[in-house]
Amino acid sequence: MGLLCYSIQSFAQTYSSDSLGGHTYVDLGLASGTLWATCNVGAERPEEYGGYFAWGETTQKDSCNWDRYALSNGGPANLTKYCTDEFFGVSDGRTTLLPEDDAATANWGPGWRMPTYKEMQELLNGCIWVWTDNYAGTGISGRMGTSITTGQVIFLPAAGYKGSGRFYSVGDYGEYWSSSLDSSSSDSALDISFVSGNFNAYGNSRYNGQSVRAVVAR
Repeated sequence: MGLLCYSIQSFAQTYSSDSLGGHTYVDLGLASGTLWATCNVGAERPEEYGGYFAWGETTQKDSCNWDRYALSNGGPANLTKYCTDEFFGVSDGRTTLLPEDDAATANWGPGWRMPTYKEMQELLNGCIWVWTDNYAGTGISGRMGTSITTGQVIFLPAAGYKGSGRFYSVGDYGEYWSSSLDSSSSDSALDISFVSGNFNAYGNSRYNGQSVRAVVAR
C-alpha cells in the first residue's frame, strides 16, 4: 500500500534502457516474462498517443467504420477473416492475429507483436495502478502502473478512440487492443479500457480505431 502514497513525480521514473529495433521496453517482472513497450505504436514517448488502428489492420485511416473495415465486406455479418461463427461471415476458426495483420509487428518489425488478452490481464494484475492528469509534467492524463515485483513503471495515456471521421473521449478514456478475437461474438475483439476510476476488460467492435501497446516475448 505504501506505493500509493508516493508523489506523482516519483512514478515518472526512468524506464529500462533495453530496446528492440529502436523501440524501448520495460521489464515489469511478470510471470510470463512478457516485456512491454514504453510507448504506443506510432509514438516515440510514453505520453504520446500514437496511432489508432482497427483490429487486424496495420495502417491508420481517416475514418473507422464497418464500411471501411478491411476484414469485412461492409458489415459485422460479412467478416472475411478471424471468424468462429458463420453468422458473422466466413468461418476460419482463427482467434489470434497473424503477424501480417498485427499492427505492432507490421510497424515495429519482427519480435514485436500485440499482446494477447491473457497477457493484458497479467499486466493489470501485476501492477498497482493510479490515474494522473499530468504525467511527468506533460499535461497528459492516463493510467500509471507500478510493478509489484520490480518497481518499474508503465504509463498508458488516455488517447480515446477513433470512429467515423473524428476522435472520441481523448484525455478521459483509454482503449487498447489485444490480439485476441472475442470468440463469443466474432464481430468484436478483446481489449482493455479505462477511465479515471477503473479498468474494464471486454470485447469491442473490430472497426474501432484504438491504441496498440506492443510486447516482446522473452
